[in-house]
Amino acid sequence: MKKELKGRSGEIALMADTLEDLWHLKYIIDPNDVVFALTKRKPEGADDKIRPEKLEKVTVRLGVRVESTEFHKFANRLRIHGVIVSGMDMGMHHTLNIEEGTSLSIIKEQWKNDQLQRIEEAEEAGKRPSVIIAGIEEGDADIGLVRHYGVEPYSHIRQSSGKRESGLRDVFFKEIADQLNFVYKDGAAIVLCGPGFTKDDFLIYFKKTYPELASKAVTEDSTMIGVSGFLEVLKKGSIDKIMHESRLARETNYMDAFLKEVSIDGKATYGPADVQNAIDYGAVETLLVADEKLREERETADGKSVSPIENMMQEVERSQGKVIILSTEFEPGRKLASFGGVAAILRYKLGQ
Repeated sequence: MKKELKGRSGEIALMADTLEDLWHLKYIIDPNDVVFALTKRKPEGADDKIRPEKLEKVTVRLGVRVESTEFHKFANRLRIHGVIVSGMDMGMHHTLNIEEGTSLSIIKEQWKNDQLQRIEEAEEAGKRPSVIIAGIEEGDADIGLVRHYGVEPYSHIRQSSGKRESGLRDVFFKEIADQLNFVYKDGAAIVLCGPGFTKDDFLIYFKKTYPELASKAVTEDSTMIGVSGFLEVLKKGSIDKIMHESRLARETNYMDAFLKEVSIDGKATYGPADVQNAIDYGAVETLLVADEKLREERETADGKSVSPIENMMQEVERSQGKVIILSTEFEPGRKLASFGGVAAILRYKLGQ
């Protein structure tokens, strides 16, 4: 909404339109930043000790110096804890609750490259259609929502019995169709995946019951349903074709490339010490960083100094390498966390 920077210092005002935007903000806002937003607070001087529940909170705009953040995806909320530095009750602790549709301003002493890039990615992603993915096999189905941070499981549908009875099969298909209709938002695309022909049979049923929604659906073969099936479809690029540049597919492909090199003792290394050694040799082509690892180090630094992992990121960028930050909400990022939260795909194998 607004960007006023002198060099890398200054204010950026944003509107959080979606749940994904709240997730991005978790990694954009650092300790010691100042965040301004509308919030509710009891009036100054309110000291009704007899009936405190009768005190009405008023809406005010406060500036809070950040101490910590918490992303609650199931409550659709980002909580920002800190000390009030502008507005009523200065010096007191307060929590800003940032929800979808909330505008806020973030003031930093030093905006980082990855934070500015996140804002750009979130803006671009907001222009793309969202994706609903349904994995369907005979008697079982899973529905997931493709988020920036991963595929969020939405529901599991099981046909109780009598798989061969067409009446019960129609009941099963109706439950899937009704749930897709309930979760659908304008502009979304629907990907139906799974082994065999059940997904194709469902699409025929879907076209009869919800013809407009069914026109948004495409089918894709997968060997299984559930999260593993969703990952399989992501790797095939079907969702990339819909979303143009899927963050999830990109993270999956980079992690697959790293694991392949590790499996053959090839051009890869992991762990802070070994990765730093590879950077010192100028050997890092792609640096992979787990978002939680980066956030934890920034919180430890308290926004007052550059963390070791940020030093790595800056050195790789200076040597014309890529820096990819992976979401630990999603399987590739969780795998990266098990390798110490930082890894590298190399230009050449060290020691040769």
